[in-house]
Amino acid sequence: MKCHIQINEIKTINSIDGFWSTQDYIQLLEAFNFPDAEGGSDQELLDLLYLAITDFDPDEAAEIMLKFKLSDKLSEGQIKNLAHEMIEDNVAEEYSDIALHFQLFNINQLLHKAYNGTFPNAKASRISLALNFVGHEKTDIDEALILKAISNGLSDRNLIKRLFEPQIKAEVEFPEAKDIVWQLKAINQTTFEIITSDYWLNKEDFESTDFEGPIHEIDD
Repeated sequence: MKCHIQINEIKTINSIDGFWSTQDYIQLLEAFNFPDAEGGSDQELLDLLYLAITDFDPDEAAEIMLKFKLSDKLSEGQIKNLAHEMIEDNVAEEYSDIALHFQLFNINQLLHKAYNGTFPNAKASRISLALNFVGHEKTDIDEALILKAISNGLSDRNLIKRLFEPQIKAEVEFPEAKDIVWQLKAINQTTFEIITSDYWLNKEDFESTDFEGPIHEIDD
């Protein structure tokens, strides 16, 4: 199957709308010893949270945030180590389990803003693209297909091409695609928007914004 790809926009972003809910803010304020904060707007709650966070040392605040979001995935020891590491390292890129990168990005960025730069400033990429299949209609667009399509226009230096060549060539399944593409949204039948880490995709990775190539599938 062949596909033509047009990259409409690649934008670097430092936050992702919708990750934190109103209830998250209220519960986090309680965790940072600021109870009974219900009733304000999301922005008011977030401003209060920034203030509450900075009453703690950065590593203590990081530990509270990590426990809140990732206590079901990480042990207490892992959380303590990670809380110290994320002050110096961009764990949203460097942590060994890429399934946690999306959560770590959002935790990191909230702490980065609260402490006005103590934590690294992680980056994400929002990419708008159009897909047109040559002589074929495709309706089940998923993260793996998007990455296979995009790979046709990427430099050989790109990490996705270097680390996931068997998956792109459909020699094996590609479950990692859901951890690489953090969000996938259909704008219409042919236009899609994805959000991913700058670590995986950014403007410098693309050799062209208009290209075509094959999309390999396991059942080819």
